[in-house]
Amino acid sequence: MTTHTDAAASTTPPARRELPPLMTLTERAAKRLASLYANAHAGQLLRISISTKGCSGHAYDMSFVEEAGPGDEVVRDHGVTVLVDRKATLFLIGSVMDYEVKQLESGFTFSNPNEKGRCGCGESFHV
Repeated sequence: MTTHTDAAASTTPPARRELPPLMTLTERAAKRLASLYANAHAGQLLRISISTKGCSGHAYDMSFVEEAGPGDEVVRDHGVTVLVDRKATLFLIGSVMDYEVKQLESGFTFSNPNEKGRCGCGESFHV
């Protein structure tokens, strides 16, 4: 036996589950960004985009900007904010940004589950 209240309840859309973050930052990356934001890049934000270049086709581009653009996604993690170009979101979903210090170099790195391979020099990737 169906009642009118049962029919109304069945038309209620299911609750939406929260989406995972676009990308996350390690604590080291967040500390390095906080330092950059407090000093050399005060008043600016890091913007991450993907460009077409290199032998594998895509490369991470990072630049400091004064404010978010209309097509930027805002990522907040460990108390810092990073901007992601909307065109890069499909390439970056699930990525983790880290900051590595090695004997001869240091810099931000990406652990990206969408990458299918990298070129020999490590400067570009393909999905």
